[in-house]
Amino acid sequence: MIPAAIVSPPRWRSLAAILLALALAACATRGGDIPYDPAGFVAPDPLADKIPKLPPVLAPGDVITIKVYNVESLSGDQAIDVAGRIKVPLIGNVAAAGKTTDQLGQEVAAALGERYLQAPDVQVLLKAPMLRVVTVDGSVSQPGLYPVAGQTSLLQTIAMARGTADGANTHRVVVFRTIKGQRMAASFDLNSIRDGKMADPAIYPDDIVVVDGSALSSTWKLLLQSLPVVALFRPFG
Repeated sequence: MIPAAIVSPPRWRSLAAILLALALAACATRGGDIPYDPAGFVAPDPLADKIPKLPPVLAPGDVITIKVYNVESLSGDQAIDVAGRIKVPLIGNVAAAGKTTDQLGQEVAAALGERYLQAPDVQVLLKAPMLRVVTVDGSVSQPGLYPVAGQTSLLQTIAMARGTADGANTHRVVVFRTIKGQRMAASFDLNSIRDGKMADPAIYPDDIVVVDGSALSSTWKLLLQSLPVVALFRPFG
């Protein structure tokens, strides 16, 4: 005779299935203290407002134009390589990253004047700055940095990361952005956006997009779920 306290295997499996379904439903919901699609979550601060109006400093990936007056063979466009260098005819590799266009032009002119040209007139112009990026992290298929030339949308940004990963909570996607000098955060519901119930928000260069879910790192979990709201408005990272 089977004791009354022992649940039969079929009944136990049914009970376990119900509990698992309830647990999954609880995980795939909205939550946390970060507000959803707040009205004040506007475009980020213009870069010009954050950086003094100084000559631009060159960086790897920038495309520059070198003009050597009356010497076409030494003039042309170049991209600064990952090591921060360009290759100038007659001179060879020249470090460019971390210098302004004026500083680089003076250095190239000095090197050419030492051995090859008399008082060379060299001008360096920034033709195309390196594309700025948006960071996508959390429960996406391919977390990483993705280049954006201007604004894009949240759905497009998630698509660049090859979509959400298994275990993603698509009801909770957090965007971090600097607005009026403060690091701000806002939550968005991908399901509501796809259903047309919530607008697809604009995503800008330097934004950080984090998708909640099982692939979320312990650091992001602590930031999104454990800290009070006020902490999310302080500089971090």
